Amino acid sequence: MSGHGDPIPMTSRKAGPLTGEARVPGDKSISHRALILGALAVGETRITGLLEGEDVLGTAAAMRAFGADVARLGEGEWRVHGVGVGGFAEPEDVIDCGNAGTGVRLIMGAMATSPITATFTGDASLRARPMARITDPLALFGAQAVGRAGGRLPMTIVGAAEPVPVRYVTPVPSAQVKSAVLLAGLNAPGQTVVIEKEATRDHTERMLAGFGAEIGVEETAEGRVITLTGQPELMPLSIAVPRDPSSAAFPVCAALIVEGSDVLVPNIGLNPTRAGLFETLREMGADLTYENPREEGGEPVADLRARYSPNMKGIRVPPERAASMIDEYPVLSVVAAFAEGKTEMVGVKELRVKESDRIDAMARGLEANGVTVEEGPDFMVVQGMGPGGVPGGGTAAARLDHRIAMSFMVLGMAAQKAVSVDDGSPIATSFPGFEPLMAGLGARIERANR
Repeated sequence: MSGHGDPIPMTSRKAGPLTGEARVPGDKSISHRALILGALAVGETRITGLLEGEDVLGTAAAMRAFGADVARLGEGEWRVHGVGVGGFAEPEDVIDCGNAGTGVRLIMGAMATSPITATFTGDASLRARPMARITDPLALFGAQAVGRAGGRLPMTIVGAAEPVPVRYVTPVPSAQVKSAVLLAGLNAPGQTVVIEKEATRDHTERMLAGFGAEIGVEETAEGRVITLTGQPELMPLSIAVPRDPSSAAFPVCAALIVEGSDVLVPNIGLNPTRAGLFETLREMGADLTYENPREEGGEPVADLRARYSPNMKGIRVPPERAASMIDEYPVLSVVAAFAEGKTEMVGVKELRVKESDRIDAMARGLEANGVTVEEGPDFMVVQGMGPGGVPGGGTAAARLDHRIAMSFMVLGMAAQKAVSVDDGSPIATSFPGFEPLMAGLGARIERANR
């Protein structure tokens, strides 16, 4: 049963060439952070290009619950009148973050050093995900957390009345953990230091600097050391959100495997901490080109052109690249099924604790469609079947996971027989408009008649 209402079974059939321009939604990571930091600034922040998926709309609602004035002015255009660092009010009701793992963890960090109490919940998928990786470092500031067994939602956070700054080494590469600690550090006196052994997406650091926080980043033998000076007055910004590379992955990967395709995805964010998929695809032999590279809002962007690539070869994806493409492994495994030879994805244990166990979900779904997959605790190996070689004909369980559902819709566009998912409703959490956008390029996705 979907946490988003009734299940919506979907089927994707072999498509003719995919052609045209794919205007994918705004970047989800940047959208969450723009709303939260706008709420912590003094004055009015304007945001254009905001992703209006369920996850981000949940964060907007949460910021209202904490006292910020958040208003939608038009499509993708929003205004946030902030309350200042330490200015959050105590919400009157439970904060429901739906499916948004990023949203709930960042919001917990942002409120953990204010003397208020808030209770968080989410859909069935989010309630199954571990929160201790966030609440453990927040406890160092003085916050308290009470939740279900295993550190799961629903969970109540009692913010620290007298927060102290912390020095924290992230135990796993996680932008969510790093960002939660940095957001908590905003209202702690002195300097909060986060050390990551492996660099993760750095949108939080870039945006904190843009809002006027005193933040420094240094590469050392210990790792990447981020130092934030607490209790600043954040100044409002005008933020143009680039288009989401994680969403772009779906039309891009579909174009690579559907014969005759040529798709342009304009204004894609190419932050080096997010672009690992595109680097990997090019190493496999994908025909991917960057056009009109530029910088917008402190983030590198370009127009990305993807063409049908029948000569792709399987590769070993280096484990150090995992942090820059962790959300893209599901759709990469689809592309790997149409390459020649094996594609090895290693050092990816983080996939086991995303919206679903994504290694298991992709392995079972690919096997149901005739693809051979090996898997272990932190690896997955896909045996490629060459262009047009995937039999298809199977149904995959989406497991309340938007990226699993979209990945199997891409598989169906190039497989010999149609591919189905049991529930496509979670797609709306990150990519509202996925079906009409793909249909506009030439895809054939249908919802089951009910």
